[in-house]
Amino acid sequence: MDFRVLGPVEAHRGGLQIPLSGSKVHTVLAALLLAKGRVVSDSRLNFLLWGWEPPATSGAQIYTYMSRLRKLLGDEVRIERRPPGYLLQAPDSAVDLLEFERLDRLGRAALAQRRHQEAGALLAEALGHWRGTALANVTEHLADAELPQLEEARMHTLENRIEADLALGRHEQLTAELTGLVAQHPLREKLRAQLMTALYRSGRQSDALQSFYEGRGLLADQLGIDPGEALGATYAAVLKGTRGPGPGGATRPARQEPAGPVAPSTLPAFAGQLVGRDAEIRTLRTQLAESVAGRGPRHLLVTGMAGVGKTALAVHVAHAAAGDFPDGRLFAELSEANGRPRGPGGVLATLLRDLGEPLEESDTTPPDAAEQDGRRRCEDLVRLLRARTAGRQLLVVLDGAAEGRLLDPLLAGLQGVVVLITGRTRLTQVIGARTTALSPLGAPASLDLLAAITGRARLSAEPDATHELLGYCDGLPLALRIAGSRLLARPFWPVARLAQRMAAPENRLRELSYGGMDVGAALLPSLHALPSPARSALVRLAGMGAEPFPAHRAAGALGTTEATAEQWLEQLVDGALLDLCGVDLMGRPFYRFHELVLLFAAGLPAAPRTGPRSPAAR
Repeated sequence: MDFRVLGPVEAHRGGLQIPLSGSKVHTVLAALLLAKGRVVSDSRLNFLLWGWEPPATSGAQIYTYMSRLRKLLGDEVRIERRPPGYLLQAPDSAVDLLEFERLDRLGRAALAQRRHQEAGALLAEALGHWRGTALANVTEHLADAELPQLEEARMHTLENRIEADLALGRHEQLTAELTGLVAQHPLREKLRAQLMTALYRSGRQSDALQSFYEGRGLLADQLGIDPGEALGATYAAVLKGTRGPGPGGATRPARQEPAGPVAPSTLPAFAGQLVGRDAEIRTLRTQLAESVAGRGPRHLLVTGMAGVGKTALAVHVAHAAAGDFPDGRLFAELSEANGRPRGPGGVLATLLRDLGEPLEESDTTPPDAAEQDGRRRCEDLVRLLRARTAGRQLLVVLDGAAEGRLLDPLLAGLQGVVVLITGRTRLTQVIGARTTALSPLGAPASLDLLAAITGRARLSAEPDATHELLGYCDGLPLALRIAGSRLLARPFWPVARLAQRMAAPENRLRELSYGGMDVGAALLPSLHALPSPARSALVRLAGMGAEPFPAHRAAGALGTTEATAEQWLEQLVDGALLDLCGVDLMGRPFYRFHELVLLFAAGLPAAPRTGPRSPAAR
């Protein structure tokens, strides 16, 4: 049995979720689990279920909830009546909170002993057990009583993980994460000190000082206090121009590593929360374990439309699987910032440098090299990478694959290594790979993601506006993150204000652009990768709407034959700009556009008709 409280309260048996209905049953189960083998008294249960005014029949209702839980959980779990209350015993079960606490203890011990690489991996794995806001489906009485200490424990773990990453010299990777965390927790001094450290070590001394001044002003205005010792020591260290403050405010070199060889890890930092992807996380963790054990293929794919969260999922799983890859975890981007694919030579060189190979610029293929010379140098890099990775238990994440043929030299150099690839297309050239296809989030997960950014109370205060806002984002994680970030940056805005701004379809994509995140810009590489006829078809199908449609209906809108229309539709499917959503009785496919893709297509310039005209048009 697998119990979870670090998110919605859930119980799982054999990988399948046990249906628990109602906040009261979830509350009773959570109270028993949080007691960690101690008796929960009747009076405590009364308060957690109904607050200070329990009904006259509270005892009978609690008995009913306990009986219901016994039936649902089966013989693996014993719920016993132990005056003055109830006791849950499940010796063979797993509880995510207990596993989080175990990993946190190990991580803190490693951090105290300056085993920073190990500490960072353990603490990241601990944070990986969080699936959003803890106790998300219990009564407000239980949430008010237990959630603050759980959130504080999570924040301490997060701060310790960041401390380990700073000690390993990952300040540039941490800057964006810390900027967001300080915006969410502006009075948390340790986070602000860590942000100042990361900024200073990234050559941004003025930004580090500005962060201090902002924090000092907030502490004075809201709490009437001066910065504490740690934040003050960080400020002094930045002013003096030292390499950066260490734990407790002492100065030390920017990079400290444990003695002996350190397994390389170039994964982007991850805060530990990934909402709505529990099934995909479990699938990928299982597949990685099977790959390591030699029971499955060594190539795994994560596909889906732009903005659906492929990279976030891959990075989350790679962090969580640290223990399976003692020789390191590498991350390489396969696309430039403009969406164009990187040449394989540059990616091979990046991976080799990450593995400690002292390559010079002349060792890699320059952009204007002759084709034969460039191919020869690429082959040399493949052989070198194969030699450096032979016999090593490595995980390599290749992010943003656009063309399967560009993967061939990379996979040739990574023979025997487990490779996790993300990309918009199906990448059928990667033979034998297991594919996890990501879809947009459902309504509950969309709400959880938005609430994780803005706070649930703010959304609960405006349920109608929140419902509209979720509908406009249509389950796309990137859109939800943008909307949540805009609300977080404007705490005085009602949710209804942003919903009203997004209500007009012609304004929606413009509103879904903030802080370097942009839904329209994310979709552009998918458009550019399409063949010209499919690109024209996308523009002309913008009026089809979000309802499913068959190929013959698209043929009428395009003025072409059904066979040609289906060919273009399949190209749109391969480019992750159109979904297959079923078949009719004859086995013919039905297609459906994501609403934001339709708005994106509607804003593109009209294209001339391609292909033969229909008889009616002649």
